[in-house]
Amino acid sequence: MALWDRIKESASTMQTQLEAKKNDLKSGAFRDASMAMCALVAAADGTIDPAERQRVAQLIATNDVLQNFPADDLRRRFDENIGKLTADFAFGKVTVLQEIAKAKKKPAEARAVIQIGIVIGGADGDFDKTEQAVVREACFALDLPPHEFDL
Repeated sequence: MALWDRIKESASTMQTQLEAKKNDLKSGAFRDASMAMCALVAAADGTIDPAERQRVAQLIATNDVLQNFPADDLRRRFDENIGKLTADFAFGKVTVLQEIAKAKKKPAEARAVIQIGIVIGGADGDFDKTEQAVVREACFALDLPPHEFDL
């Protein structure tokens, strides 16, 4: 199977798993960690261009699992995290990973945050090495083994 097909299949599988757990993913910690994860993946290479930011914002607004939360609130939280990452990527990344780590109290939410990162990373068909690396770092922040997600 070609890499492109594996990426699409993995993102699709993760989205299906997320949708099955939608009713369990309503906490503030999950909401905040998810938006931190989206921002981290979007800015994985240290920069974020307007087109990439718009694409991720669109995915956030249309993702069924995130429909549990007001879209404006999600966008505001995403933008705040992007602001931290663009102001000073290294320091911002520490702050964003701390936000992600708040979801580790509930294993189902922690796994869902990683799955959202994979869905966002694979949305353009290229879950590149920098995106995989930040999702792997998030796994460590959540005390989850990266190999569980084929990272």
